[in-house]
Amino acid sequence: MLTLCVDTSYKYLCVCLIKDDELVCAKEYECFKHQSEDLFVVLNELAQQHPEIREIDSVCFTIGPGSYTGLRIAMTLAKVIASIRSLDVYSISTLRLYADNQKNTMVLMNARGNRAYIGIYDQDTILLNDCVKELKDISAEGYNVVGDGSLLGLEDKMPSVAEAFLHTKAYWKKEEDVDHLVPMYFKESENYLA
Repeated sequence: MLTLCVDTSYKYLCVCLIKDDELVCAKEYECFKHQSEDLFVVLNELAQQHPEIREIDSVCFTIGPGSYTGLRIAMTLAKVIASIRSLDVYSISTLRLYADNQKNTMVLMNARGNRAYIGIYDQDTILLNDCVKELKDISAEGYNVVGDGSLLGLEDKMPSVAEAFLHTKAYWKKEEDVDHLVPMYFKESENYLA
């Protein structure tokens, strides 16, 4: 299976091609709020260097949480490609992806307003489902913190998102109703956890 993987959910743009259990090619870099401008340039570059990208069987994208616009960029691309080519579409939680299937890992992403998107994973086990918490209610003690650690006075760390797509393949969710897909948002007040 040849899969085009795309993450535009937060600060980064990642576009990669995975064939079975091998990362064929990848382009990933920080381009906060410029993913929509760069995505098709990167796709074109990869298509010139790796013509097999035109033969993909499926698309996988990050479904959220993350930037409202960022989430919609990759989702729209996946929907369009899938409808034109009748491909399988997969999604994965942004936080699950960034945890990169590592042990005892807390993923933090700035949700603004002294809040963070947070998910805690221990490889296969979810220790805390993706949610939004106030920063004052988050303790990173005992966890490997990935993402915006600076929110808690720690170092910011990110995995290779392309490698993480490969490592988290077991958690890709096949989307059966692509036309009605919506991103995972946590902006409504009832979704905030104390």
